[in-house]
Amino acid sequence: MKFKINSDNLKKGLAIVNHATATITTTPILENILLKVNYNNLVLTSNNLEMAIEYVINENIEISSEGSFCVPSKLFTNYVSLINDDTLEIELLDDDSIKIKTESGKVKIKGLKSEEFPLIPKIKEEISMTLSSKVLKKSIEKTLFSSAEGNIRPTLAGILVNIDSKQISFATTDSFRLSEYKIIGTNKIKEKFSEIIPSKTASELKSILEEEEEVKIISGENQIAFLFGQTKFYSRLLNGKFPNYEAFFPNSYGTKAEINRVDLMGALKKINLISRENNYSIKISFSSESGILLESSETQVGEGDVKLVGAVEGANNIIGINSVYLLEVLGVIDTTHISISFETPLSQILITPIKDPEKKDDKSSFKHIIMPLKI
Repeated sequence: MKFKINSDNLKKGLAIVNHATATITTTPILENILLKVNYNNLVLTSNNLEMAIEYVINENIEISSEGSFCVPSKLFTNYVSLINDDTLEIELLDDDSIKIKTESGKVKIKGLKSEEFPLIPKIKEEISMTLSSKVLKKSIEKTLFSSAEGNIRPTLAGILVNIDSKQISFATTDSFRLSEYKIIGTNKIKEKFSEIIPSKTASELKSILEEEEEVKIISGENQIAFLFGQTKFYSRLLNGKFPNYEAFFPNSYGTKAEINRVDLMGALKKINLISRENNYSIKISFSSESGILLESSETQVGEGDVKLVGAVEGANNIIGINSVYLLEVLGVIDTTHISISFETPLSQILITPIKDPEKKDDKSSFKHIIMPLKI
């Protein structure tokens, strides 16, 4: 195996495949990247057994001989990132190592035989569809933050994705909060798709998606693949039943407030300096006469309150809420104003964006629930 390649192209490919290399593992081969040279391209592959990425480089590459070899991901990537030369040459040697050569120097890195690298399972294509990367990326951003961590309920550590010809919906819950993002419209999709994508997969996918490209999605036999540009991203799917969450969204309210989102975020950041000593538990008072008041009870570092202007309708009420949860959902909303509503102080708290006039034709919708805290 011997080839010359543009260093920037290699750096870009390594940055992508490193999203699926294992960092802590008892299987050393998973800490490696597979280099496979065919007659006209180089394929970089990483695989941590939960997800795998293939990246193809077929431009600005000159191949002398084909072959394959595994190199330590961290060492190889770090060395290549320091190369300033436009072109580098990589050659497989007889002692299970590769030589990286540039005009300014050379290095030899030991690796492992390619036969030890785990194969990516072939997906039996049962469902195939195409989405824009912009839609996919935004849908993940709107919901990922409220998925669960840990293995107590594995299906909650993922995003429920439902796609049909009428709409796309993404939903997550950690049992304390719940997010749903929908896009209404006609999709070029014949089959119905309903699967739970692991949160880790969604997070890594979001990181490498470009803004403007088509993403082909293939699913079958508990596996899923996202194909875009020069990248193929593979992942397992989560088995199990996602909660029937739609019934949890309330249809009525006893108290409702409309608040400037940025003002509320600023108030929460101030109050959080105190409330962090009390697990970020705060009180919010809603009054049609005096507006909105955020309060943190006395802690070892002090106490405080922040007053906000907001339109309140319905009954005057006080709720307890986790201020970090509220701040996180405000961070994924991009409208000027938001709505907070609830039936009683013990009911689930619904947060929704209020669409700005210039975005009235937007076909998407977002809603989020936070469970209240005892005051």
